[in-house]
Amino acid sequence: MDLKTSPLAIPFPAMPQIDGVTLRVARAGYRDWGRCDLTYAELAEGTAVAGVFTQNVCSSSEVELGREQVKAGLARALIVNAGNSNAFTGFRGREAVEQIMAQVSGHLACPADQVFVSSTGVIGVPLPMDKARDGVDAAIASQPCGWEEAAQAIGTTDTFPKGAMAQAVVGGKTVTLCGIIKGSGMIAPDMATMLGYIFTDAAVTPGFLQECLSAANLKTYSCITVDSDTSTSDTVLAFATGKAGNTPLTGSASAGADAFCAALEDVCRQLAHLVVRDGEGAQKFIAVNVSGAVSDDSARRIGLAVANSPLVKTAIAGEDANWGRIVMAVGKAGEPADRDTLSIGFGGIWAAKNGLPLADYDEAPVTAHLKSRDIAIEVDIGLGDGRATVWTCDLTHGYISINADYRS
Repeated sequence: MDLKTSPLAIPFPAMPQIDGVTLRVARAGYRDWGRCDLTYAELAEGTAVAGVFTQNVCSSSEVELGREQVKAGLARALIVNAGNSNAFTGFRGREAVEQIMAQVSGHLACPADQVFVSSTGVIGVPLPMDKARDGVDAAIASQPCGWEEAAQAIGTTDTFPKGAMAQAVVGGKTVTLCGIIKGSGMIAPDMATMLGYIFTDAAVTPGFLQECLSAANLKTYSCITVDSDTSTSDTVLAFATGKAGNTPLTGSASAGADAFCAALEDVCRQLAHLVVRDGEGAQKFIAVNVSGAVSDDSARRIGLAVANSPLVKTAIAGEDANWGRIVMAVGKAGEPADRDTLSIGFGGIWAAKNGLPLADYDEAPVTAHLKSRDIAIEVDIGLGDGRATVWTCDLTHGYISINADYRS
């Protein structure tokens, strides 16, 4: 499939190495695309891990095993397979994952449950065990690589590699967080999203790392959507090697805990935005800002109703300031809303206030705003203090073309 780089793409950033993390890639040949499609991250002993996973009940063996593995809180390696999701493959799929875990744990002389595996791609085809075995061997024998190469290797319909970083001062030590992510379609996270991995040299206990990641997820990954579809494989993992030398963060009262959590949320938000910017066929990046809801959760659900509406998304694609479609989406969200307190705007310009079109509404500046790449939709429910921002993209003919040809 020949995919052109998204017009919303952002160049891959310069990202430093993380002490305790070694990246390698190899070509397992899961699909005939002539590039590396297996990523191997080796982690220092004692690395803490946390994760959030899809709520899709038809999840893959990788997700099922990962949910159990994170409970122990330790990781020594990560393997990511691109081109085959290994979901809906029954015992054969699980056998392939367990083979990879045993292969890597044998190499590292570590427990198998410290080897995490993710797969992404076509659903319903068991992961070829011979290709997986040979791919892991090739990765282990290969030279270490950088973040951009690893980000390229985990992609499927992605049109550009996605990475982000942040730093924080924790107990007098500067800690670094670097993340990579893949995702372009089948994006409507119901916990986490696509496949995303964050690595830090900070010393953090597994329990607090999980607390920070879960909180960050609610404001980032779980606030994006491309097409309203939640993948069977969605996984986000955070790994903390502890090599920065800071006093371990054990809870919110630890010195530097706020700074670390803010940096983690920053990386998660950057990565989440990159996925939306690479939405299949996307031409516009859309922020839906909801205020005045009865709660933050209610605001988020209203925002997702607007962001998932095909009528809203196609209106933005056509640069049509049809705010009536937003009214419709708010009303169908199943959340508290009142027609007579609802206000709608675009790019800071209100079109309707308190249930009525503004008498002096001038559509010209709104139309000008809709011609830009970055679009803002404002929704004020007028009932409370709840607020949230949800990010999405427009819906174009490109989305249909990519997904109609996905397996060919």
